[in-house]
Amino acid sequence: MLNNDRGDGRRGAVLLEVIVAMTIFGIAGTATLVRATEARHALVLSMASEDRLNAASAFLDHVVLWPREDLDRHLGTHPQGQWWLDVEHPATDLYTIAVVDSGSHQKLLDTIVYRNAPRTHNAY
Repeated sequence: MLNNDRGDGRRGAVLLEVIVAMTIFGIAGTATLVRATEARHALVLSMASEDRLNAASAFLDHVVLWPREDLDRHLGTHPQGQWWLDVEHPATDLYTIAVVDSGSHQKLLDTIVYRNAPRTHNAY
């Protein structure tokens, strides 16, 4: 009979250990699932950001080919589709061009382009 008493006590301890182990596994599984979901969300945001930047880059590739007259017509900040285009003329031969996201107002890309200044003829 003594053997049965110790066996009953041990069975209760084993049951308690199994419940604790299952709780730990449940918490660890939930944490792993949460991390995986956050990683997936970060990946989706990263891919969307890359697509947005690639589209802005393609647009800027066209703008840097504009002649001086077109750049002069677009001086200042103007909406251009899903972006704002900021063209400045800091020096005689230089233009700064920036593509700004219209939603977040964050500068996505910028560059400086050189265009020959028109020559003025001196009257002698």
